[in-house]
Amino acid sequence: MSVRAAVGIGCAVVVCLSLYALMTARPTARPNDPCPIDKESIEHPQLPPGAREVVISLKKKEWENARGGEEAAKPYIRQRLVDLPLQLLADVASLPSDDKDFAWRVARDTWHGVEALVDRENALPVDNVYWRDAQAIPADAEVRDYTSSSNIGLQLIAIVAAHRLRLISPEAAMAKLRATLETLRSLETYHGFFFNFYDTTSLERTSNFVSFVDSSWLTAGLMVVRMTFPELDAPCSELIAQADYGFFFNPDTRQISHGYYLKPGARSPFEYGMLYTEARLGSLIAIGKGEVPPEQWFAMRRTFPATCAWQTQEPKGEPLKQVNGHQVWDGYFEWNGLRYVPSWGGSMFEALMPVLLLDEPSYAPNGLGANDTAHATIQRRYATEELAYPVWGISPSATPARDGYGEYGVKVLGSRGYPAGAVTPHASALALSVTPAAALANLRALAQRYPIYGEYGFYDAVDPPSGVVAYKYLSLDQSMLFVALANYLSDGAIQRSFAADPIMQKVLPMIRHENFFQ
Repeated sequence: MSVRAAVGIGCAVVVCLSLYALMTARPTARPNDPCPIDKESIEHPQLPPGAREVVISLKKKEWENARGGEEAAKPYIRQRLVDLPLQLLADVASLPSDDKDFAWRVARDTWHGVEALVDRENALPVDNVYWRDAQAIPADAEVRDYTSSSNIGLQLIAIVAAHRLRLISPEAAMAKLRATLETLRSLETYHGFFFNFYDTTSLERTSNFVSFVDSSWLTAGLMVVRMTFPELDAPCSELIAQADYGFFFNPDTRQISHGYYLKPGARSPFEYGMLYTEARLGSLIAIGKGEVPPEQWFAMRRTFPATCAWQTQEPKGEPLKQVNGHQVWDGYFEWNGLRYVPSWGGSMFEALMPVLLLDEPSYAPNGLGANDTAHATIQRRYATEELAYPVWGISPSATPARDGYGEYGVKVLGSRGYPAGAVTPHASALALSVTPAAALANLRALAQRYPIYGEYGFYDAVDPPSGVVAYKYLSLDQSMLFVALANYLSDGAIQRSFAADPIMQKVLPMIRHENFFQ
């Protein structure tokens, strides 16, 4: 079994069980509803028997053995990349002093990395590329040659963004997109959905799990592509249509499952019960396709009942309200005079990843939009005022002290709340949608204070107290950073393309009128 196959499975478990809202709860008409989640279930979630079974990549093992084994095959994997940087650290003195010019420079450098860290034979982005420190030889990168459906979805969006910024020609963009779409058509699927992880060298699936949220990011990418390039409408629409999101819907709870395990052949026991996570975009797509009823959106809780003593604070406001004829479990949190609906972990990507595609401040100004601004503001203030960090932007990212990945957040912003930790540049970039001046200033401070800026833009994370940097480029994080910059530099071109899709046109009126804090 390839080590990378095992790594892929491990990442799938982390993504499905930790980064997202772990549990579900069905709203009822009783304000004194007991807590639907106990602390033991949160801290020790139980998977179905066999769910952790590792998928053995037979073709990959054969490929490695033909080159002398797993270690001996690593240089061949590096050679499959489109390119690698020539140097690990850039001259930060060359970064422009003008904010707009600075944003353009970061966008160009980041795009070069997004474009380069791709398997040249099948056009799939590798999950991450890692160096132990800034003194490492660039050509000795550790390449993790697996990818996820969300990586691919964000890669498609990044290619469109590069075209919108005129960093590549329309012809070059379509060539890249066609190559990726061709590979997608060759991958194993289940009920029209792509598995969570694939080996980018052998194209074997390395996961038994079909993830709702990762699938939805791939669908979102296909939507952006077809609305930008009508020439690619047919293959994109075919892939969108084959994925029926009713597969994940539980009519008894009115919630969407985290996903499905091919082995043992069962849905995940966990469902998306909280509105304010990155999964909300997938809910809108599922409803817009007509495969999940609109009531699912309103069945998700804004906060949990006050009886859930494990919450970081007791919700304020009325526990129940009517929105668009639906009864909603409501409430909000408050920190230093700022009101907000919490996410699960208090991370920036839960809060603002959907805004890469959906302009929530415009389409839901008193609900999601106002909440987006509150989360970005508290992220900045909490890091600088409470943690005494000179920079901000806390979200799951690479672990600076070692080759790993950690869950980080601003605890007060979450119902459960992740611990504080690394600052990641992509979190700051996400805030460009709501607090652009502060976001740009923070990106500049990161580049000036720490050795974190390379030939391909910002590395993934830094530990502010120690200054230790994680010299790792993660496909998903780099694509998020680049698309956020592209929206900022193009007046929301990616958001406009996404909103124009017929799927989104059906659901945009549904989110407009809710006021979280009324």
